This record gives sequence, structure tokens and C-alpha cells, in this order.
Amino acid sequence: MDSNVLLLLGSCLKDTRGVDCDNGIYRKKNLDAVPDYKKEILVLISNNQESMEALAAVRELQLPDALIAAGFVRNKIWDSVFATDTPLADTDVIYFCQHDVSEERDKLLEQRLGKLLPGVCWSVKNQARMHVRNGDRPYISSADAMSFWPEKQTALGIRLEPDGKLHLEHCFALSLQFNLRIDHNEAGSVVVFRERVQSKGWLERWPELIPVENS
Repeated sequence: MDSNVLLLLGSCLKDTRGVDCDNGIYRKKNLDAVPDYKKEILVLISNNQESMEALAAVRELQLPDALIAAGFVRNKIWDSVFATDTPLADTDVIYFCQHDVSEERDKLLEQRLGKLLPGVCWSVKNQARMHVRNGDRPYISSADAMSFWPEKQTALGIRLEPDGKLHLEHCFALSLQFNLRIDHNEAGSVVVFRERVQSKGWLERWPELIPVENS
């Protein structure tokens, strides 16, 4: 008999020593196996034509440190986890450029994206100026800016590189994206976190999500 299989007589009880129970047979788990969350996310995005078209449009602008962030990635993961298909309200493009931090530039970029890919609600924000609105210290990159966002699951973004590869930026462990929770980021206000959970309608679209506050 395979030493990795233990036949049990009687009831099949839960074991906490790294084994799976299946119809009275206990099989040892591969305790070294670690889910490849990054690969899962990249596959989700690469297999979605609309996502890839949006990424290609942003690449055309050749913005420094550009990412499509927040719900663009997060919602795809939640839809996959909960087997839903929810529309994206807007497509958040972030980049980091200290040479021109005007809102006018961002509006012009939204217009250019609208011509490249009509029908998408584009939102473009240069993170080199967003610390002023958010009351944070100056950011040093797009990823640094995301690290202050109210929810940990929101703080990730993706871009399409010139060679056609996808590049994923994230500020927290990717396992959080699959933990069925909305985790408050301690770097931000818990009041803002609560307001966003309420106003964004996440619990209506994904009722199984559990908001978790961190003080």
C-alpha cells in the first residue's frame, strides 16, 4: 500500500496534521505547494479581451510608471472567486511624472484614451500630485502611492510592457486578493475605509465579502 495513503476505519474525522480527507481515505498534502497567485491574476487579465485592449491603449501613451489599477484588477479577481461578472464603473490609470502635475494634462490624457478606445470610462491621475489631495507625504512612485490606498485589495495595478508581457505591481501579499475580505490599510483612515465600503456597493455585488478594519 502506498505509504501516502492511510485507510481509516469508521468515521472520517478532520485531521490538522496536513492531510486531506476524502471518503474515509486520508491523503498527505503537499505542504510545500504554494498557490501561484501572481500567475492566476495574470491569466485572468490576459484571457480577457477588454482588459488587454485597455492595457494596449494605455501603453500607446508611453506614460512613466503607468498602471491600470484598483478595480481593474481587483474586480476581476473577485468575479473569479465568487463566479460573478460585474461591469467596471471606470478604468483607473495612474502614472508618476513630476515634470507636469497639472490636472489639465490628465484630462487631455483621458481624451486621448477615449479616442484610442471609445466606450471606456477613463480616469487618469498623476500620482506625483495626488498626495496633496490625500493629505499624505509626497509619493515617490505609482506603487508608493498605492501603498496609501484605503483597502489592501485595491492597492495593485498592471501594465502591458513593450515586449507584450504583463507586469503586475502590488503593495501587499497577493494572497489577500483571494481571502474573501476587504482589508483596511492601516496607512489610511478607517473612516474613509468605512465610507468607501458603503458607497462603492461592494457588498451588494459580492455579498460574501467581509470588511476587516485594522486600527
